[in-house]
Amino acid sequence: MSTQAIIERYAPLFMPKTVAVVGASTKGAALPNVFIRRIREFGFEGAIYPIHPSAAEIDGLPAYRTLADTPQPVDYAYIAIAAAQIPAMLAAAAGRVRYAQVISSGFGEVEAGKDLQQQLVAAARAGGMRLLGPNCLGIYTPRGKVTFTEIGPREVGTVGVVSQSGGLGTDIIRRGMSRGLKFSGLITVGNCADLGPSDILDFYFADPQTRVIGLYIETAQEGRRLFEILRAAQARKPVVMLKGGRTRQGLAAAVSHTGSLAGDDRAWVALSRQTGCILVDTLDEFVDALLAFQTLAPRTQRPTQRVVLFGNGGGASVLATDYFARLGLDVTPFSQTIVDALAALKLPPGTSITNPVDCPVGTLQQEDGRVAEKILDAIYANAEPEALVMHLNLAAFVGRSKPEVLDNLVQAALRVQAHYPGKAHFVLVLRADDEPELVARRREFRAKAGALGIAVYDELSNAGHALAALQAHERFVQSRGGT
Repeated sequence: MSTQAIIERYAPLFMPKTVAVVGASTKGAALPNVFIRRIREFGFEGAIYPIHPSAAEIDGLPAYRTLADTPQPVDYAYIAIAAAQIPAMLAAAAGRVRYAQVISSGFGEVEAGKDLQQQLVAAARAGGMRLLGPNCLGIYTPRGKVTFTEIGPREVGTVGVVSQSGGLGTDIIRRGMSRGLKFSGLITVGNCADLGPSDILDFYFADPQTRVIGLYIETAQEGRRLFEILRAAQARKPVVMLKGGRTRQGLAAAVSHTGSLAGDDRAWVALSRQTGCILVDTLDEFVDALLAFQTLAPRTQRPTQRVVLFGNGGGASVLATDYFARLGLDVTPFSQTIVDALAALKLPPGTSITNPVDCPVGTLQQEDGRVAEKILDAIYANAEPEALVMHLNLAAFVGRSKPEVLDNLVQAALRVQAHYPGKAHFVLVLRADDEPELVARRREFRAKAGALGIAVYDELSNAGHALAALQAHERFVQSRGGT
């Protein structure tokens, strides 16, 4: 199927023009009523058709008895009624619905519901529609102005995610939003009775809006198809995978969650090696890697290896050096030439001018923070780092420095980056404890940096994992002769 055909196939799902809501109540308290209010608040401008057996109106909208009675065919149907009622309802909507999302549970995730799930799929196919779920929360799509959650940025971004878990999908949106992720879409697939991760992956590879892809999956259904899609793509877009059910205990949890057959962990490791998909272990690593790919352009001709650490906090730098080394990143001491260039700046005593470049706050306060431009210029002019990590302990600045010092430090880094385009990946780490003022300042600076296209991390370890993911992608593409 051509790229354009794939985009057209999934357009009604990601950019629906008509939405039907099955299960809405006249009392306004049911989950479908909440869904109606959410998509209205999110800016959905298409037609919304509440489906109710007897009501003439729900939430100020004309109601219709069945999916077959709506004035226009339905692009996207949100269904939250008793599981046993759904197959017959879908069968009766023949030809009227493109995509049906079933939030209801009681299907293949429990033994007693397996036959009912088969009936559900048969009814959907008989009605000419694709089925999302069951047992899933649905879709969050800023470009289509449809959302299953009350949180999430409205700006259309470049990160496309598919999650088998609805709850984890919500967590990804929430954590991603706090760290600066912007989504092209996030779709939950639940039991994957019809549409599964492979289908959505196919769309994201075809979709020009999506530049990086995230997968949370539990199931091994259609494992061969997933492998073939990833292999054929040759990592032309970075793919970050968080796999649930990789241990014996996790497998048992996955079976009870979505009725999945999780498969052998060795198979997923092999899939990662053969396709370039980045396999991560935690939700934080997942979000951190997506953020790196959102903000940094992979350099496949010179994969990330040598890293310069620059900031305040000597102990943090030492620990980070060890941590980065374990991740396959080198924080190598500078050559004498670079040390001499930094020594020529005559920085205050206590400033370490090897790598890591550890600067007391007093040093970084010089020239209201603009001294950083001189330091970084000397590093960029004389060294060949693939990445530079600026780390700032906010507690050492807030209340002790002029407010503009932190701004000037970041701006100095950006000016040097602009002077040496493509020289090194630049990421910012803003360390803080739980002090409310520090948390607020970090949030403020994260927003400022994000607007400038800078990835911001809470800890050096987060930045390390993100750069390691970037390195893995760059090396894979390089090994395949890509650019």
